[in-house]
Amino acid sequence: MKKFLLWLFLCITLNVTAQNENVINQIEEILSDDFFESTNISIDIYDLTANKPVYKKNEKLLMHPASNMKILTSTAALLALDSSFTFKTSAYYSGLLMDSICYGDLYIVGGGDPDFTTEDLDSLIKSIKEFGISEIRGNLYGDVSLFDSLFWGNGWMWDDDPSTDFPYMTPLIINDAAVKIAYEPNLIDKPVVVKTIPESKFFDIENTSVTIIEDTSDLTITRDWINRNNTIIVKGTLSYKAEPDTVSLNLVHPEKYFLTLTEESLRRNNIAFEGFLDTATMPYFTHPIATFERSLDSVLINLNKESDNLSAEMLLRALAYTYFGKPAKAENGLKLIDSLVIMIGLDPDDYKFADGSGVSRYNLVTTELILEVLKFIYYNYPEKYKLLYESFPVAGVDGTLEKRMTNSTSFNNVHAKTGSLSGVSSLSGYLTTKNNHQLAFSIFIQNFIESSKVPHIIQDKICDILTSSTIK
Repeated sequence: MKKFLLWLFLCITLNVTAQNENVINQIEEILSDDFFESTNISIDIYDLTANKPVYKKNEKLLMHPASNMKILTSTAALLALDSSFTFKTSAYYSGLLMDSICYGDLYIVGGGDPDFTTEDLDSLIKSIKEFGISEIRGNLYGDVSLFDSLFWGNGWMWDDDPSTDFPYMTPLIINDAAVKIAYEPNLIDKPVVVKTIPESKFFDIENTSVTIIEDTSDLTITRDWINRNNTIIVKGTLSYKAEPDTVSLNLVHPEKYFLTLTEESLRRNNIAFEGFLDTATMPYFTHPIATFERSLDSVLINLNKESDNLSAEMLLRALAYTYFGKPAKAENGLKLIDSLVIMIGLDPDDYKFADGSGVSRYNLVTTELILEVLKFIYYNYPEKYKLLYESFPVAGVDGTLEKRMTNSTSFNNVHAKTGSLSGVSSLSGYLTTKNNHQLAFSIFIQNFIESSKVPHIIQDKICDILTSSTIK
């Protein structure tokens, strides 16, 4: 009987070893491609169910995380901020309120809500109307004192303007600190039809474009970013056959755009106002009117699924003002990421953190660090892990993974954060194997000159190997 049990144990052990070695061999075969003669890869994979490593390669190599930096920011926020934390955008008035007339000023106090929209603003203005104010005989001020004056992250590049991936940061945000511009052909030889969404008096539009009869177009729509102003410049040609479309641009001083839209919303809601607009810190003796709030978990969903840089940076500053007060500074938010690294048993001095979104190439981390964070929240904070897990894009289903791994065992299985910069591609998260083992993984690929298509294929193949495996 003992000999039989020993034989059975050896058979099971050898079978498990063979299965795991097969996974390793398949990964190694991918990494033998000529692509990696000039390109670096770092991988760390861990079996959370069996509580043991699966595969490691260059896991201690410092690399740019790109948007995988958002995993650190998100996890730090989940652990450091109370579950009841909300982003607040509030309205106050000064002076006296008599017979529905405010004999004073209206203050909108920014709380860094990254997802605040025109519809949310209208909701806030309607609350002012319902509060009993039908006329304001003072001025409209935006309070942006919650943050310091640095509008971009450390290491952000000047020539990335006016991309919406590089928003100008302020506590008073609306419509992603950007403007959407709709355009469509006009009559032949007439300027292309252009309008902002929403339409607003805030913008000057210089339109020298022409609608043409030819099939080819060379239309460009940009902002006067060189002179750091919000004049929209439309030039070139557009075929009369072209379909209507939109482009989006970031904005300089988005708080001024917020105030203009506020003034326009006041008028739409029949609240009389003839004062001027400016930014100013709200005085002490004011009266609250209404507050619009947004939950942390709601922001996390947009942050990770859409890889929203603005949301990540606002979350970093939320950490800063919660623990260090006003004005919120990115460097203080990064101290909470340092604390996270210490919590998981690593040394923050071994890494470089420059921003909360991963836009900066000053960021240097390892797949080992990302993996240890994923393991830490999984084992120690199951409820917070669930929030993080559900905020990640799902392969073939939504977010930045919607069009990847659509016809494989990874479909609707892999929950992972993507990351992309020029020459940088990262993918880290969770997946489930064929025998229902949950794995955490992190894959960084860096220093390639091709498009990100090849790194994506490699990352997806590794995920497919894992999701179709029976690792034990």
